[in-house]
Amino acid sequence: QPQTLNAAEGGASLGRGARVSRQYALRERAVALGWPVERVHVIDTDLGQSGATADREGFQRLVTEVGLGRAGIVLGLEVSRLARNSTDWHRLLELCALSDTLILDEDGVYDPAHFNDRLLLGLKGTMSEAELHVLRARLRGGILSKAKRGELRRSRRLTDVERIAHQEIPSGSGDGIVDADAGVDRHQSEL
Repeated sequence: QPQTLNAAEGGASLGRGARVSRQYALRERAVALGWPVERVHVIDTDLGQSGATADREGFQRLVTEVGLGRAGIVLGLEVSRLARNSTDWHRLLELCALSDTLILDEDGVYDPAHFNDRLLLGLKGTMSEAELHVLRARLRGGILSKAKRGELRRSRRLTDVERIAHQEIPSGSGDGIVDADAGVDRHQSEL
């Protein structure tokens, strides 16, 4: 049998320790499915990295191994979260289909070479990307709402440019309440 790769993510609401233990439990699942333990490799270099991180060494290694036909199965807690966008996800699905690599997550085992499995996996990837879009939109909406009310607090030091446009709290802690209108009005009156 080809080498098995185990690249897992997911469980964002769980603590890092719980995610890691669930990830490594997938190794035992691969062994139970018949892969020798020495042929199961865990790729965990991307675990805990921000979704905004461009350098995804683990994902690139996974794509390379699958593309070279050295993987028999890709295991993940939520495999659709392995890729950060639909383009990368569908490219991985196509490589898996071409190299006869199966995909396994907590819901089942899929063969991307079969249309129905690839369709379902594609939908999972699209839903994952849509979920990220909705979460970002909600977070941005909350930030804008707080800013409009003048309640947005910043936990980092403001830059000089931000100081011009924002009114600072005199505590000296570096926290600031965003009130762009007052900051600009104050700056214009000083000119």
